[in-house]
Amino acid sequence: TARFSLPDDADDSETRASQLSDGPLATFAPMSTIVVEGGPRLSGTIGVLGAKNAALKEMVATLLAPGRHHLSNVPAILDVDLMCRVLEHTGCKISKAANELWVVVPDEPEPEAPIELVRQMRASIVVLGPLLARCGVARVALPGGDDLGARPIEWHLDGLEQMGAVFELVHGELVGRVDGRLRGAEVELPFPSVGATENVLLAGVLAEGETRIVNAAREPEIEDLIAHLGTMGARIDGGGTSLITIEGVEELSPADHRVLPDRLAAGTFAVAGAISGGDVTVTSCHPGHLRMELLKLEEAGCEVGRGDGWLRVAGPDRPQAVDFATLPFPGFHTDMHPQMVALLAVASGTSLITENLYDARFRYVGELARMGADITVEAQHAVIRGVDRLSGCPVLAPDIRAGAALVIAGLRAEGTTEVGDASHIDRGYEDFVGRLASLGARVQRVEDLP
Repeated sequence: TARFSLPDDADDSETRASQLSDGPLATFAPMSTIVVEGGPRLSGTIGVLGAKNAALKEMVATLLAPGRHHLSNVPAILDVDLMCRVLEHTGCKISKAANELWVVVPDEPEPEAPIELVRQMRASIVVLGPLLARCGVARVALPGGDDLGARPIEWHLDGLEQMGAVFELVHGELVGRVDGRLRGAEVELPFPSVGATENVLLAGVLAEGETRIVNAAREPEIEDLIAHLGTMGARIDGGGTSLITIEGVEELSPADHRVLPDRLAAGTFAVAGAISGGDVTVTSCHPGHLRMELLKLEEAGCEVGRGDGWLRVAGPDRPQAVDFATLPFPGFHTDMHPQMVALLAVASGTSLITENLYDARFRYVGELARMGADITVEAQHAVIRGVDRLSGCPVLAPDIRAGAALVIAGLRAEGTTEVGDASHIDRGYEDFVGRLASLGARVQRVEDLP
């Protein structure tokens, strides 16, 4: 069986994504720059919306049942708009209002996700499981998204093959088929991959018999997906553990579901408060989903408070050096790595961090170095020697989280920082500039001339 890795083509495709988007959720310019004036200490309270990494997969889950579905607390971000277009291509009808989304799924979806949409976003690979379960066939282009290095989909395909699917690559399109109904199986993942767990989970709910996912990912977003599937009539045990058991059912029904809060947005605003020496309270969040990240902020000298649905971070005049390694949940989230490195770039002392998930995560380091950061990268390790201050200058956002990290670094830099290719940030944060400004940041968005 052929095996495939995800392509490293995100920079161009993300620009195209912002040019293609339309509709109420698409408020993103093709090219834009975020301009930050360093100096102010952020203060105040800010709420977060639903998690991107949950909302996208729960949108895909609607394909499992014909009828009208409703999702609330959906963030107005570019990736949500792109997933709407993927669903529309399958024949779904989409309507939106504020942070609510309605999806009407046809009785017979078109089992295809075309390359012009799929290559813009890696999350789209999870349509494989639901389309195979509903239609017996799926035609999906190999996905794109952030340029974080090769991320193989072999584990996705292995799991679905154990359930009876067969795959071939035809003219750049991944074609999967199953004879009749998918069959339950025991799928043991070599690594707790979030995407592979989700694909097998979404396939297993309509499979014949029992499916067991061994070494499953334990992320809160997967627990939320399981909760959503449960309201649709799925029978699933073990969410939040490394062993998920699914008893397949004949059919599912549409349901209402509220997307859980975005821990990455909450963590990003927490670090923004910390690096500025400010005092920021984040509401509508689950502090327990950021346990390791908040512990590391405390080690860095921040005052951290936690309560039911809120967290508070007060930053020191200068943070202390901290070591950390990224790991699957409940470890330190790789998507909080760049923001934490921005903080440690101005820490007192030397920090050592290890990136265990994505081999190209460090591609933003050169941009921080332009601002005066002293960072040495060797394989998956980075040594960060804290400097007294950063200096504002023009930089480019290579992906969602690195772009946010560069804006955050600009809060602490002397002078003006201009973060170009800011449309990348729109893929994961709703109104990032406006929300930072509400906390006292001197930040604005400038649309680039054509």
